[in-house]
Amino acid sequence: MSGGSGPGSGIDVELLIRRHALANAYRHGGRADPGAVLGKVLGEHPELRPRARELREIAQRICSEVSSMSPEEQARELESTAPELMEERRRRGSTAPSLPPLPGAERGRVITRFAPNPDSVLHVGSARAAVLSHDYARMYDGKFILRFDDTDPRIKRSRLDLYDAVLEDLKWLGCEPDEVHRQSERMEIYYEHMEALIGMGGAYVDTCTPEEFRALVRASRPCPDRDLSPEVHLERWRDMLGGRYQEGRAVVRVKTDLAHPNPAVRDWPAFRIIDTSRNPHPITGSRYRVWPLYNWASAVDDHIMGVTHVFRGQEHATNAEKQRYVYSYFGWQYPVAIHYGRLMIEGGVLSKSEIERGIREGRFKGYDDPRLATLRALRRRGVLPEAVREVIHTVGVKPSDAVISWSNLLAVNRKLIDPIAPRYFAVLDPVELVVRGVEGSLSAEMPRHPQNPSMGRRRYLIKAVGGAISLMLERSDALSAVPGSVIRLMGLANVRVTSAVPESGRLEAELHPGGVEEARAAGAAFVHWVHVPNSVRARIVMDDASERSALVESAASSDPPGTIVQFEREFFARLDSSSAGELIFYYTST
Repeated sequence: MSGGSGPGSGIDVELLIRRHALANAYRHGGRADPGAVLGKVLGEHPELRPRARELREIAQRICSEVSSMSPEEQARELESTAPELMEERRRRGSTAPSLPPLPGAERGRVITRFAPNPDSVLHVGSARAAVLSHDYARMYDGKFILRFDDTDPRIKRSRLDLYDAVLEDLKWLGCEPDEVHRQSERMEIYYEHMEALIGMGGAYVDTCTPEEFRALVRASRPCPDRDLSPEVHLERWRDMLGGRYQEGRAVVRVKTDLAHPNPAVRDWPAFRIIDTSRNPHPITGSRYRVWPLYNWASAVDDHIMGVTHVFRGQEHATNAEKQRYVYSYFGWQYPVAIHYGRLMIEGGVLSKSEIERGIREGRFKGYDDPRLATLRALRRRGVLPEAVREVIHTVGVKPSDAVISWSNLLAVNRKLIDPIAPRYFAVLDPVELVVRGVEGSLSAEMPRHPQNPSMGRRRYLIKAVGGAISLMLERSDALSAVPGSVIRLMGLANVRVTSAVPESGRLEAELHPGGVEEARAAGAAFVHWVHVPNSVRARIVMDDASERSALVESAASSDPPGTIVQFEREFFARLDSSSAGELIFYYTST
């Protein structure tokens, strides 16, 4: 397809879209985003905008094809068809902070994993482990594994829809995994290894009450069950699997040092019973009653999957101590564990339980509520994944806690979006300006981007009625106007104010000769404006989830959803959707 006789005739749009789809996938972990691809195509070739609906379907098809390719195939084709786009990505990447060398790493032998619980979506805090694990694996030509920690059907209950949601978040972040595993589907592996450990005397079935065990372990004394023979404990273990014990009546513990200075490490629990007839698992239903706790499943899987490096928060340092006992019993080599401090965002909600509770109670509108620091909220607001990754790289793997400010994150994001965001006028609090002395019409012409001529221009013809035209100004600009003052209507004309009563919602002026230089010489205020016949209604969801109405110049309606724009003299916003003649935007930043 090369374009036919309409706008953009002579352009091979399929090849053009494919080039940008490959570049987009190369930048984002192998997955091409149709909205972003179409935005780049229309930015380069604004003459194609009348065909946006048709091109959107082509972009969706081609992005699906490109996303099904391996990263190596994508890179090879991009190198051969559009090496300049690959080089552009390399140049961009070189400006981001680099990660320090990884201890004990060998090229081609690094295997990392990210192990979220699918009980909520990802947020900035959890993204840290994902980005570090993924980027270090890629840095050393290794493997990145996504492993769902979903072995608690009672308290940290997994939700079926959130498995895909987490994977979608990772793909948006540019952290596409090489392998995906669900621990709930690996139960027999955990059982097999526990039976082996009980047989060698490294674990036992504890039937003490929780209160009895806590008192004993605080005193560094063993539970009476501890010294029974492995044969007795194997029989008890099989009774647990067979249903003889009820929930809470038996726990499997790994034998450790009862004199360990940290009581939490002493004979830690590896398996417990959960009545899945009352708390079924979303994947396995009520098939299993005996479930591994985090430290057992994690220790076994890290070894079996060949994980060489583990990135996790400082709060997991005790878990590393616990897991080393398992590795010692089996003679395995423990991975290099890198622990870092907590990552918080100033004023942002990162607690999964608080997010879930807030959604249930109606305080938040969903996972993409702009007040949240979830990846979905950032994405909807127009924060690019590259901005999130750059901030995480900057914070790095320091052991101390780190606090990200919204202003820092949004400043990094602005640096990325400013070169690609088309410019438009939007009036949020309108006051009418009537300009008299207009013969025939006035024409306005403005670039879509002041530094990027290839993005094209916005053009409007404003016809006079009875020698006058009517425009809408921002109320704050109208309030500063006084009779006799000159105003420069950006891209259109100079006017001299003749009557200023903005409180009544009306301002009057007459044409004033000259252009930009004359306006500057007269000390004119440069203001944006909207011509109602050349505008579209818009609703803007602000960062506090409040909504504002606006009139936006009609050129903005030709952009595909997902486009990040700048409303001149106002702020950046992301076009979310268009329906019933109304554009919906989400505020990004100033």
